[in-house]
Amino acid sequence: MTGLRFVLKAMIACIALAMVVPGKRTISVIASTPPQAAKRIALSFDDVPRGRGAFLTPDERTARLVEIFRSRHVPQPVFFLNPNRIVHFGDGIDAPKRIAAYVAAGGVLANHTNTHPKLSKVTADRAKRAAVRAGLAARGMMNGYATIDGSDWNMEGQAIAARKAGKAIDMDALRDLYVETHVRSADFGDELARRALGRSPAHVLLLHETDMAGLFLGDLIDALRQDGWEIIGADEAYADPMHRERPDVAWTAGTMIEQIAWEKKLAKPRWYERNDVKVANALFAERVLHEKLGAGK
Repeated sequence: MTGLRFVLKAMIACIALAMVVPGKRTISVIASTPPQAAKRIALSFDDVPRGRGAFLTPDERTARLVEIFRSRHVPQPVFFLNPNRIVHFGDGIDAPKRIAAYVAAGGVLANHTNTHPKLSKVTADRAKRAAVRAGLAARGMMNGYATIDGSDWNMEGQAIAARKAGKAIDMDALRDLYVETHVRSADFGDELARRALGRSPAHVLLLHETDMAGLFLGDLIDALRQDGWEIIGADEAYADPMHRERPDVAWTAGTMIEQIAWEKKLAKPRWYERNDVKVANALFAERVLHEKLGAGK
C-alpha cells in the first residue's frame, strides 16, 4: 500500500472538512462511472477511532475487522477519522496503531472533523450549506456522502445501555437484526436511487467502528453478496457522478439519495423506516432483549 488521500464525509447534520496528506496516494474522484445493472456498494466507517463498546476492547475490535476485510476480500473500506477522539477516548497509545492496521489492510482514511460539531453550531459568513460547499470547492475537495444508512450507531448505543443495565442480550438475535437492518437499508436505498436517478449508482454504506461491526460485519457482507450486491472500493464508489450532486433541500438530513429524492419530491417513502429511533429501539427491545414493548416494523 503506497498511501491514501483524505476525502470528506458530511452526514446527518454534521460537517467534515477534507484534508490531503502530502506524499500519499489519492482517491480518484474524476472518472465517470457508467450505469451498471449490478448493485454495487462500498463500506465506510464513521467516528474512528471509537472507544470501548459493549463486548470488545478497541484492539479486539480492530483485529476482528482487519480479519474480516482480508477473509472477505473487501477492497478499500474508508474510515472517517475524528482525530480528537484519539485523546478523548483515552486511546492515545493504541488508536494510531489501530488506524495503521486498517490502512495496512487496504483501508483509506478521510476526515470527519476534529470534534464532530453539528452544522447548526458552526459559524459561517453566509448560508452555511453554501459556505461549506464553496469552501470545499475552493480547496479542490468534495463531500463524501453515504447513500445507505441503517443507524448502527443507535443499535450500538442500545447494546451498551443494555449491558450497563445488566440485561440479557440475545447475541444471535442481535446479529440477525444488525444484518437484516442493513441489507434492507441497502435494498431500500437502491430502489429509491432507481426512482430518483433512473439507475443504480455506486453506493456507500454508512457504518461505524462498532463492536457489532467487529462481531457481525462478515455476516453482513455474506448477506449482501447473497442478495446480489458487489462489494467495491472507495475509488469506484466516489467516481460515480451521483456523488457530485448538490441537492437543494432545506437541511442536510439523510443520505445523498434521500436528499435527491426529497428535492425531486418523489412519492413516499423517501426515508428508511428503521432510521426512526422509535422503530429501531422497539425492534431491539423485542427481538434482542425479548421485551414486549410494542410493535416494530
